[in-house]
Amino acid sequence: MTRYNKKKMAGLFAIMVALVSVSSCKKYLDIENPSTVSQEAAFNSTSYTNSAIIGVYNQMCGDNGATKEGTIWALSADDFKTSGSYSAQDRRGVSMYGANKENGELLNGFNQLYAGIERANICIHGIRKSPLFAEGSSSKQLMDQYLGEALGLRAWFYFTLVKNWGSVVAQWEPSSEQTMLDVPVTPGTEILEHLLDDLKEAATLVPWIKEAGYPNTRLTRGAIKGLRARIAMFRGGYMMDKESHTMVRSSNYKDYLKIAYDECKEIMARRDQHDLNPVYENIFKSLHSATRNDPTNELMFEVGAYGAGARTDTKLGYYNGIRINSSSRFGGGGGGQMCIATYFYEFDQLGDVRRDVTIGSYEINDSSKKVLNTLNNMTDAKFRRSWTNMVGTTQTLAVNWPVLRFADVLLMFAEADNELNGAPSAEAQNALLQVRTRAFRGNEGRIPAIPTDYTGFFDAIVKERLLEFGGEAIRKYDLIRWNLMDAKFRETRVKLRQLMNGEGPYANVPKYVYVKPAVYNVIESQQEFTTLDTYGGNPNAVLFQPGLGTSAPPPGGWTTKNWRASINEEYITGKSSGFATYFEPNKSEVFPFHQTILLQNTNIVQNFGY
Repeated sequence: MTRYNKKKMAGLFAIMVALVSVSSCKKYLDIENPSTVSQEAAFNSTSYTNSAIIGVYNQMCGDNGATKEGTIWALSADDFKTSGSYSAQDRRGVSMYGANKENGELLNGFNQLYAGIERANICIHGIRKSPLFAEGSSSKQLMDQYLGEALGLRAWFYFTLVKNWGSVVAQWEPSSEQTMLDVPVTPGTEILEHLLDDLKEAATLVPWIKEAGYPNTRLTRGAIKGLRARIAMFRGGYMMDKESHTMVRSSNYKDYLKIAYDECKEIMARRDQHDLNPVYENIFKSLHSATRNDPTNELMFEVGAYGAGARTDTKLGYYNGIRINSSSRFGGGGGGQMCIATYFYEFDQLGDVRRDVTIGSYEINDSSKKVLNTLNNMTDAKFRRSWTNMVGTTQTLAVNWPVLRFADVLLMFAEADNELNGAPSAEAQNALLQVRTRAFRGNEGRIPAIPTDYTGFFDAIVKERLLEFGGEAIRKYDLIRWNLMDAKFRETRVKLRQLMNGEGPYANVPKYVYVKPAVYNVIESQQEFTTLDTYGGNPNAVLFQPGLGTSAPPPGGWTTKNWRASINEEYITGKSSGFATYFEPNKSEVFPFHQTILLQNTNIVQNFGY
């Protein structure tokens, strides 16, 4: 862990300004600069304590905050990868599982997570010692709430570290209270145990979202419980053991799945607080604007973006998302994350609304029209510059990052139920059905049958989570906790080779398609896709039938787009741009510690193989 200057951290315990969304609007919170206020005085004031808590939330923001994991660390899985050619020292090295200890993407985000932990520790320590926290104080309820938020935020920071590095340095008090900072790592399992205890307490301290009057950019009871369930699911799965450098699952793993089951069930009992948004697309549009369309609070917790700067805003929709030409009426953006070609064909051909929300099958050209991409050049699409009001050259678009959704609660519950009972209960089957019903809105007759046996249901959950959470930094960590990363990567390469050759389930996929630019209406995603101008009619038919099979376009102004023809062996296993080429099981599930971290704390031992 990075050393902290104790005197500096003791004095500068809170951040001067941060943004809070109130009544679903993004705006600045105007607070007094607390840099001249002592810690003792700060936590003797509810206003200053609130400011200190905002300072903790602030460490989730910016280029090195939550979106560092969301757009860099979480790639690749069998949904998306990073664009570009391999280098061990940048984001492509992370995506291809060939990052080394000099990789710059592994330092600043790591440091910011620990800065968040330090701020949370200061708040937790200060609140517990404050007279306002004592029984009988008229401010105790409010201070309880702030303590619960601080515990929840610290849990998120540590959980992010454990997911990505396995075992890390754990510090539960402010640096000013520590006699030694250069200490060895603590096993990730122990850290998660501590977090589960913290979040159990935190859930008793914070209100439900509608009782709090808070926006979902602050932690409330449902979000705390959901985070505890997610941590319990991870703790109950396979984790990297640093000593044996193997993926290990605890013998009492069902104890943790029971925690997740109970937490999810309690959230599901409060549909007055959180429920599925009836329209899948509206979840993600709500992240892009002060005009929200998430009346059910499916978005249980999200990271606010504001201020048009690298420290507080995000580049969501500019770095990633649908590729938009800089000469278009929107300004340029997108293209940093690429869809794995087979992912498009994992979705139902006609019924599943999630495909066209999740995958950018088209790009926007210099005339602001949409044109089908080649199959190897599709992007993620849940973040789109065209869904914001930002035009021109700005790279920061004030798009929030989703941390937790109610759909995840339903699917965690269903998975835990199946594991605990050896087969899914009717309640677990119904939880899965609810997610699928929303996905097949208007095409309910195409919903796949819900399995009733353990293996069938587990496989259905594995598939459903791929379809539901594509591009939301969830899939990679699911594969880790299931210890399925190597198997799924091998399976995906087999599918990619079948796709390249037009074999098996891809026998009718065309080698070439022919397109013309079409009007981009910025309308509902399924309709936007079906109104692409593809030779032969609706693309939902064209992309599932052999077509003409020639690279020469038909007459009439059509342009050829390589479809299957865009997939080659380099795309599958290449050293420059292949799919997870450098992945090694029982090593690559965790990152190396950056060499700077090892120099700052010589008691940290580098992760195996790096």
